[in-house]
Amino acid sequence: MAKAPPFFIGILALCCWIAVAANAEYKTYQDPKKPINKRVKDLLSRMTLEEKVGQMTQIDKLVTSAEVLKKYYIGSVLSGGGSVPSPTASPETWVDMVNGYQKGSLSTRLKIPMLYGIDAVHGHNGVYKATIFPHNVGLGATRDPELVKRIGAATALEVRATGIPYVFAPCIAVCRDPRWGRCYESYSEDPKVVRSMTEIISGLQGEIPSNSRKGVPFLAGQEKVLATAKHFVGDGGTTKGMNENNTLASRHGLLSIHLPAYYDSIIKGVGTIMVSYSSWNGVKMHANRDLITGFLKNTLRFRGFVISDWQGIDRITTPEHANYTYSIITGINAGIDMIMVPYNYTEFIDGLTSLVKNKVIPMSRIDDAVTRILRVKFTIGLFEHPLADYSMIKHLGSKEHREIAREAVRKSLVLLKNGESADKPVLPLPKKASKILVVGSHANNIGNQCGGWTIQWQGQTGNVTIGTTILTAIKNTVHPETKVVFNENPDSKFLKSNKFSYAVVVVGEPPYAETFGDSLNLTLPESGYSTIKNVCASVKCVVVLITGRPVVIGTYLAQIDALVAAWLPGTEGQGVADVLFGDYRFSGKLPHTWFKSVDQLPMNVGDPHYDPLFPFGFGLTTKGAKAD
Repeated sequence: MAKAPPFFIGILALCCWIAVAANAEYKTYQDPKKPINKRVKDLLSRMTLEEKVGQMTQIDKLVTSAEVLKKYYIGSVLSGGGSVPSPTASPETWVDMVNGYQKGSLSTRLKIPMLYGIDAVHGHNGVYKATIFPHNVGLGATRDPELVKRIGAATALEVRATGIPYVFAPCIAVCRDPRWGRCYESYSEDPKVVRSMTEIISGLQGEIPSNSRKGVPFLAGQEKVLATAKHFVGDGGTTKGMNENNTLASRHGLLSIHLPAYYDSIIKGVGTIMVSYSSWNGVKMHANRDLITGFLKNTLRFRGFVISDWQGIDRITTPEHANYTYSIITGINAGIDMIMVPYNYTEFIDGLTSLVKNKVIPMSRIDDAVTRILRVKFTIGLFEHPLADYSMIKHLGSKEHREIAREAVRKSLVLLKNGESADKPVLPLPKKASKILVVGSHANNIGNQCGGWTIQWQGQTGNVTIGTTILTAIKNTVHPETKVVFNENPDSKFLKSNKFSYAVVVVGEPPYAETFGDSLNLTLPESGYSTIKNVCASVKCVVVLITGRPVVIGTYLAQIDALVAAWLPGTEGQGVADVLFGDYRFSGKLPHTWFKSVDQLPMNVGDPHYDPLFPFGFGLTTKGAKAD
């Protein structure tokens, strides 16, 4: 074979060197030492339209694969309610799943990592064995922002234990009508209470330094998670509490009641804000450019990204998805940066790409959206730490977190009645008694105790995860010689043939979420009322209500010796027994007005027609025990 001339060998070597050098080209966006704004600008300048549109797309786990992420440059993946690897998946399984998806993103040209998100609205509630904290309504009853901050920090650790860096929490709605099926996701009817509870963001994301630029997203480190303030804005003020409906309010009313907590959230460095399904004075929030771009981005100077709710832009039209092209145009131009598609992602990607190419949606709007998304990803260290490991799994359902949840349960309990007079209290109950009765549909049922958004989107009755039921808690607490008898719904013959010292009746609402929880009558299931009537007619009774909101109870109040609002306490039922039996005092205060009749609704503290059964802020205390 003839030898190649030295000249050609030199040229070949030079070409190889140039190729290697080009491949190893320094990229500003990959340098963690560079300021975030320079990294964002550099990366944005390298991106094609297809890569930008991909970053604006969030899809559900059910349609996700590494190949899909690589092909479409998908910016974010979520687990919707119940969208899990398996019902009892271990944290290792979760980590492996998220990492598997992430490797698809890291194999793309620019190696932009995807952002995995999940609803963690009362702890890491979709994951088996996680600590389930009281729902927000109960936390509002504690009036304890420092406790809520600790809950945020604990939740962050448990979410990170499964390899996830992003949560769709907190809900900072101001529920003005308990007929709303999401009222338990609201801390209170009072915007001041809701504002104080935004301290959970400092727990989830970490405490923002005092000298930080206001409106810019913040994350303290890899033991924290990106938070979402939701649902912007007015979701808790809809007519008759109908979910996703219309909030009729003046601009002053909207800004003074429903908006203040967003200001606090932005000051605390919240990274994302989710738009509400609801409308304001007939205009869908997902279409409201004035409030999303004009007020949130321009007036409040929010610098994180705005995300839609689940199929949120589809619901701009009635019926939903009737004109998807219009929905894309309207939602993106309103200022929404990331669209929770979550299934038909090719329709969204093709539609948005075409609209930009045809100059219906300006490239400047796309660049604003992608700039915000990249800013958040750089801020939370996603480029430097795209893959999780097993080092955090010890935090899932840890003893320390369950103790925080137990404390939260204790502080959330509101004592509404305690005997017929103050000098003859029924509570605290004596631990030593010959025989006590525990009854009711919610006494020995973790699923009922936790409510909606637990393992499944709607929640589920039954022992769906690991925790302590109220029945077990009572057995753990009473004197060893006290006999505890459980009968879910005893008949009168059973009640009369036994001599019980007292009865604890635990009844409430079945689990529900969102629209499925909307209720115009706010009654318990009939079996709950019949249990109260039968038992309280025969035995001295303490009724513990497990509900996400005030319910109809006034008719039965005279028969009840002591009444406790326990809200939706979560997995740590021991906190209920701690207070019932006097190890700790009752200290909770009503976060919502307790109505006499649903005909009074909406009725909130300060209203001219205010005439409640129990007023906002009401809550009796007990003596002799230690305070939390």
